[in-house]
Amino acid sequence: MAKDYSRTQRIGDQMQRELALLIQREIKDPRLGLVTITAVDVSRDLSHAKVFITVMGQDDNAEKVELNLDILQDAAGFLRMQLGKAMKLRSVPQLHFHYDASIRRGAELSALIERAVAEDRKHQGSDEE
Repeated sequence: MAKDYSRTQRIGDQMQRELALLIQREIKDPRLGLVTITAVDVSRDLSHAKVFITVMGQDDNAEKVELNLDILQDAAGFLRMQLGKAMKLRSVPQLHFHYDASIRRGAELSALIERAVAEDRKHQGSDEE
């Protein structure tokens, strides 16, 4: 049986769960918004991890998103130390935080589709009269 789920994926998933709890419970910065971790991509040699986040309610404000990324990047050493305590790894990857705009793009596309469907219904209603 082939490996469908690699070790790096398992580590990334566990890191995602642990980081979500750590950010919620341990980071006390009042400027930090409601951060959601959407994915963690761990390199094959386990030396680096890209942590993709979204900031709920502040997707359109680039300054606040950048502020949240800066806060998390400043706390990366602390979060890495806490991950080392929570996970049984020989070495904990360096954390690099990135903004994940896919949820915002998905909402925009959904709104466009809904608008197109509403326009189509409006045109069909005027054609029938």
